[in-house]
Amino acid sequence: MKNTVELVIGPTGVVRTIYSEVLDLRSLGSTKIVRASHVEPDDDGQWQADLTLVDGPILRPYYERSQALEAEVAWLRDNWL
Repeated sequence: MKNTVELVIGPTGVVRTIYSEVLDLRSLGSTKIVRASHVEPDDDGQWQADLTLVDGPILRPYYERSQALEAEVAWLRDNWL
């Protein structure tokens, strides 16, 4: 699934996707890349995925950054795309 790209095309032609370098998005036309979340360490040294930029929750705690990144992508796929 690492080489999979999910594109959601809205009725106005706006494309939504979780950014990766698998597909050159410029091939679709003009692009505007906007951050959907932040994955950062908290004060206890654990990781959290802050999805409030897209009206989502703050997912935490995760002991490894990779776990927070996986949770971030899963939430975005299920709730934002």
